[in-house]
This record gives sequence, structure tokens and C-alpha cells, in this order.
Amino acid sequence: MTNRLGQQRLSEFKPDNPQLDTFIDHLWLEDGLSKNTLESYRADLSQFNAWLLKQKSAILTANQAEIQQYLAIKFPQSKPRSISRLIASMRRFYRYALRENLIEKDPTLQIESPKLPRSLPKSLNEQEVVDLLNAPNINDSIGLRDRAMLELLYASGLRVSELVSIKVNEVSTQDGIVRVTGKGSKTRLVPMGEEAADWINKYLAHARPEILQKRLCDALFVTARATDMTRQAFWYLIKRYALMAGISKHMSPHVLRHAFATHLLNHGADLRVVQMLLGHSDISTTQIYTHVARERLKQLHSVHHPRG
Repeated sequence: MTNRLGQQRLSEFKPDNPQLDTFIDHLWLEDGLSKNTLESYRADLSQFNAWLLKQKSAILTANQAEIQQYLAIKFPQSKPRSISRLIASMRRFYRYALRENLIEKDPTLQIESPKLPRSLPKSLNEQEVVDLLNAPNINDSIGLRDRAMLELLYASGLRVSELVSIKVNEVSTQDGIVRVTGKGSKTRLVPMGEEAADWINKYLAHARPEILQKRLCDALFVTARATDMTRQAFWYLIKRYALMAGISKHMSPHVLRHAFATHLLNHGADLRVVQMLLGHSDISTTQIYTHVARERLKQLHSVHHPRG
């Protein structure tokens, strides 16, 4: 297979090419990253692409040697954290390009990042989650749908892309599980708990038929147009409900996913269990939460040890 864009003349590639725009939009919708973070990713990748053009190459045809050459130039000019962000930008872009079949091989696989302490993503405390869940007007069919979506997102720790792609036949409220298709088209069964199952039952019995008005759609969560809910639409919804709940923190669907993981660990869950529930293929991805578990153990020690 030949790269989809590799056949184009190099002169057709511009420093601000549409692939970068599409990738940045993907990051915004998938992870709800802040404007500053997105601009940093765009700047990193645009500068890399501009350098590649001068080498008669392009971002979708770059190889490992070219990436290492570029990093060798940037290392003396940049702080370790900036280099780490640059490498992270490249990795995210090439993994995205690989999933979209724009490239055959990820050229960043053998690229190592500087060792930096990782900080926990922003999250919500348990009261803030309760306030957020209570924000929709459940006397309205749309509000009831939104309450069910928020409950399921928090109860199962789903990615927003996973949440909006769930089909009706992939949910079993009786068993309390949902079948989810995650990254790399991998499926997993995730428990949802009684509370979320109860809200989904209410939504299915009352709100969904009223929204569809006898029209057909196989998606679990539907819009007034009888179509699937989109990631972008839900992103706006959760921002609006956060404002209604008086939550001033930067808000996105991903923040609720982090709250799910953090609260599980705070209540005694094992890190490996959290890894499975989040759908992380590698435990290293989940290890960003290890200091949450460590702080919980320190608190337990302080309370229960005679010399704590």
C-alpha cells in the first residue's frame, strides 16, 4: 500500500496543510485540550513540517532519521519540557495518521522522550461531579438524555468517541454492562453500575421515543434530527452544564473520564483494574494516576498506624 498523500508532489505540501488542521480538530474533540495546548501542538508540527519542506520532504513521508535530525537541531535551543511536548505532538500526530491509514508505519516508535515528572490531568471532586450530573432538566426529553449520557460517562470512564458511538443493542441495563469500541477498533465490556443503568432505562422508556418521533436510528443517544450524537455536540453540552453547575474549571468530556479513574483509586480500586476499565493497552498510560493511589495510602497510614 502506498501512502495516500505520498504520491502527491512535495510542492503541493504547505506548512499549514489540511492534515494538521484535521488532526488539531481531532485532538480538540477527542480530548478537549485547552486552546493554548492545541496552539502549541499546531506550532510544533507546523515548524517541523516547514523544516521538512526545506529538506524536500513532508510530514506524512518523514522517516525516523529525519525526525532524529530535527530533534538534534532543536535540543540545544529548547528546554527539556519543550522537547518532550514536541515529541508528544509528533507521536500523537503519527498515531492518528496511522489509524487513518495515511501512513503505513509510525516513524516515532523508536524516539525516546526526556524523563519528566508527569502531572495528573485536571479532574473534578465528587461534589462537583454530583453538581454536574444534576444540571440537566430531567423533566425535558433532551435533558433526560443528557443526564443519562453524563451518568454513563462518569460511571464507565468512557472516551467521548466511545460514548457517542454506542448502539442500542450494545447496552444491557439488566446486566449492567455496555460493549464499547475503543481505539484501534478494540472492543471491551465495561460495567455501568445501577445508577447509570437506571437513568438509561428512563431515557429509553420516555425520552428516546419522544426525541425520535417514530423515526429510526440505531444509536443509543440520538438528536432531535434522529441522528447519532456527535462528539462536538456533546463537548458543547458538557461545557454548558458545567457552567450551569457553577464549575469554573476547564471542562471537557475527558475531565469526567479522569474523575472516574481518580475516584475509583480514592475508594480503593487497583491500578490494573482502572487500566482495564479505561481501555488502556499499556499500564504505563494508567500510571499517571499512581500518585493518587500513593496519596490515598499515605492518608490510610496516617489514620490507622499508631505512629502515623
